[in-house]
Amino acid sequence: MSILIDKETRLLVQGITGKEGSFHTRQCVAYGTGVVAGVTPGKGGQDLDGIPVFNTIQSAVETTGANASLIFVPSAFAADAIMESAAAGIPLVVCITEGIPIRDMLKVVQFLKRNKCRLIGPNCPGVISPGRSKAGIMPGQIHKEGSIGVISRSGTLTYEVVNQLTQNGLGQSTCIGIGGDPVIGSSFVDLLKLFDEDPETQGVVLIGEIGGSEEESAAKYVKDHFSKPVLGFVAGLTAPPGKRMGHAGAIISGGAGTAGEKIAAMRQGGIHMVEHLGALGRTARDLFA
Repeated sequence: MSILIDKETRLLVQGITGKEGSFHTRQCVAYGTGVVAGVTPGKGGQDLDGIPVFNTIQSAVETTGANASLIFVPSAFAADAIMESAAAGIPLVVCITEGIPIRDMLKVVQFLKRNKCRLIGPNCPGVISPGRSKAGIMPGQIHKEGSIGVISRSGTLTYEVVNQLTQNGLGQSTCIGIGGDPVIGSSFVDLLKLFDEDPETQGVVLIGEIGGSEEESAAKYVKDHFSKPVLGFVAGLTAPPGKRMGHAGAIISGGAGTAGEKIAAMRQGGIHMVEHLGALGRTARDLFA
């Protein structure tokens, strides 16, 4: 099995006619994803390689039965795009867009609480269930179908970790980039719960970074509730306090959120940790064998 997306996913792409949207839509289709519609206001009636384009999410859902949305809308309009998908009844939204203002995302989070919609992102690479479906921008060829779940705050590190897993003979059930912004839709804990319920996921790799408290919350959940082995890595051991490192959420503030603190908390939670990324694949092979 997989979580979030599978062969039955009917994907809608918001911003499908833009440069990034059209390129990655074609990549998703080539991977085997069922892309059934696109939405670009004012361009309804057009198509992309036979995929119909609609002016609104509601009309696209009513016509095609889309049950997931992938967003490539500019940051100024992305919050509204997320909420429009949720209002149309789409249960899963994946937002690739980066640079969405925090105040906009706070409004989105409150809106989603009133709707049955799960958000992945923003500022993330998306979701892939190898051999089944891809809703995002990750390179499909490095993935291999299998039983290891991957959850990461970093898109680039996700690719490195997946490549190491594949090279060590470990396929993945689902790989998710949750995003590196201060306010995101789904946390480590939210997704750990889904992986714990998936009978075909044998274990999980958790990739964290400095800033925030996602890793500490995940460590507590793993210790108290998670029934499968977890392997972890935290980027940013040498990061200086007060300086943002890449992602908007990757900043040590007030002496909290350091890599050392996170690694210690994760170890205390029973998570097997690697401090050198190059050793992750070999460690995973030994742990999950």
